[in-house]
Amino acid sequence: MTLFDIAKKNVRGNLRSYLIYFVSMIFSVIVYYTFVSLQYSEEIQGSLQSSEVMRSVFMGASIVLILFVSVFILYSNSFFTKKRKKEVGLYSLLGIRKKTIGRMLFYENLIMGTAGLAAGVALGTLLSKLFTMIFLKLLDSAIEVSFGIAWEAIVNTTLVFAVIILFTSFRAYRLIYRFKLIELFQADKEGEQAPKASLAAAVIAVILLSGSYWLAFQPMVTSQQMGRNFLLFIGGMIVGTYLLFRFAIGRLLRASQANKSRYYKGMKIVDTSQLLFRITGNTRTLTMIALLSAVTLSAAGVGYSMYYSNQQNADEAAPFSYSFISTGGSLDQQAERIITEDAKHPVMAQMDIPVIVIKGDVSALSYVPSGFPADELPLKLISARAYNKASGALNRKENVGLSGNQAAAIRSRYSGDLTLSDYKGHSISLITPQEKRTVTFVSLLEENVLRWSYPDVSIVVSDSVFNEIARHISPVIYKVYKVEDQQTTKEVTNQLTKMAAEDVQMSSYYTVYREGLENAGLNIFILGFLGLVFLAATGSIIYFKQLTEAHADKARYDILRKIGVSRKEVRASVAKQTFFVFALPLAVGIGHSSMILKALTSINLIVGSVAVPIITSMAVYVVIYLAYYMLTVHSVNKIVNN
Repeated sequence: MTLFDIAKKNVRGNLRSYLIYFVSMIFSVIVYYTFVSLQYSEEIQGSLQSSEVMRSVFMGASIVLILFVSVFILYSNSFFTKKRKKEVGLYSLLGIRKKTIGRMLFYENLIMGTAGLAAGVALGTLLSKLFTMIFLKLLDSAIEVSFGIAWEAIVNTTLVFAVIILFTSFRAYRLIYRFKLIELFQADKEGEQAPKASLAAAVIAVILLSGSYWLAFQPMVTSQQMGRNFLLFIGGMIVGTYLLFRFAIGRLLRASQANKSRYYKGMKIVDTSQLLFRITGNTRTLTMIALLSAVTLSAAGVGYSMYYSNQQNADEAAPFSYSFISTGGSLDQQAERIITEDAKHPVMAQMDIPVIVIKGDVSALSYVPSGFPADELPLKLISARAYNKASGALNRKENVGLSGNQAAAIRSRYSGDLTLSDYKGHSISLITPQEKRTVTFVSLLEENVLRWSYPDVSIVVSDSVFNEIARHISPVIYKVYKVEDQQTTKEVTNQLTKMAAEDVQMSSYYTVYREGLENAGLNIFILGFLGLVFLAATGSIIYFKQLTEAHADKARYDILRKIGVSRKEVRASVAKQTFFVFALPLAVGIGHSSMILKALTSINLIVGSVAVPIITSMAVYVVIYLAYYMLTVHSVNKIVNN
């Protein structure tokens, strides 16, 4: 039997322990292969308006995945090497040369990595059509997908993971040289010191986390406030999480030991002592998993929220199907002819909206778009009559009645959580060539009738005020059309875009909707798959950690069995301890994710409906984590309770 045969036999013998590692690595290879293959997909390039952006986004996601998978594989290998240290020490004690032991470990890691890579590439090739269809479904595209083999993706994936596998294999080879013989035999005793339950550090952890959560609710208007608050927010969250697991949790476990009547009841003395003595070795793992869970949940929530709210965002950004500034010439007639002759999309409403572009002093208002002075902010004025007519054309029930110097503010898309009280009774000055005209707000309208543009500040004034200002400042005429099935007006949109000059500011609902759908589809596809990889990896890390500790604790549980502890009690104890390890970082991660999403919402990086996407993402995450928990309890129980 050759050394390579021994390595293969060792891999087969440990296959059950390495199964989760294999599954996670295979899934990582599949996702990476999918990202690379989609960059070369002709079907996807033909369905996207911005294929170059798609390629760069997938490339960036691939780099993030490579970095994470590299860390995950290295982390997983550290668990395997710890489990094998005693075995390696026995080989050395029997007189086997270090070079021979190193080569055997090198072959074992190489076999596992190569098998995972081959399986991942094979499954990725078979599933490539399915993933392409899923992606095109997210883009609402009806393009037929054919099965094909992306040789560029296969070569790219093989080269990338070959480098990772060779590095980890060489690291395994160096194991026998990195530790003394006594250290190899005492590997099970590492990290079993009771933690220092520092009250001061526990209090600091609570203060840092509370302060970070408090910052998420603070207004962030200027770029300086955003930079400062987010730096303090992220820094406090990272340091606070580490101190929480390092000191605060140990302090709570120490406090539970003080309650003697509860502590000595049943298996609680075993549960609490096990967790207390393991918390030191688990601190970095739990911190990393909690922070990674927070990032994963936040990313998944943002991606799903963008996709879920795309139509709502498009309705807000482009209320009418087509909108452009009238030139009073042949362009208006050509555009009208193209739109009305489209039999697939009959015109439902058509009108002209006069708009006065003027500067105003809005210093009295809470919201001022960044980059513009409050005393000379560009505004768009709409008459009450024109607003009500446009609102009726859009089948809206929101109307406004104004007289004299009364005005109504139209809610800006990125103005935050402003309410009527932020406007009612406040006055602004409209700067005309002759004088400043003061108007006072009496209401706040929720929906705009003009397409979105920055700065997005539109005001409805009474007809008398509008007509008076129009004598000095000529209004521009927005010609707007509402058609049926406006999500599919690609041909007409392309024709109008080609013929329109830049000053016409041609816009269409289709363009806004399609760009939002492509961006949201890209985000939900990439963030969804990356989130699943991160989730599989973090679940696997906890699984490996618990199995490693179970092997170290097997003798202790044997003693408990000999003094009369039943198998049922042992299983219950294992379930409680494992639940603590799984639930603690998950709960912290969900809390952190909620605050991250709150901060992103406060600076308008998330718009639209967020409750349903966020709750759905968290529910899926919890269900998958629950499956890992049940698998871990079953595996650990088989080790310590048989």
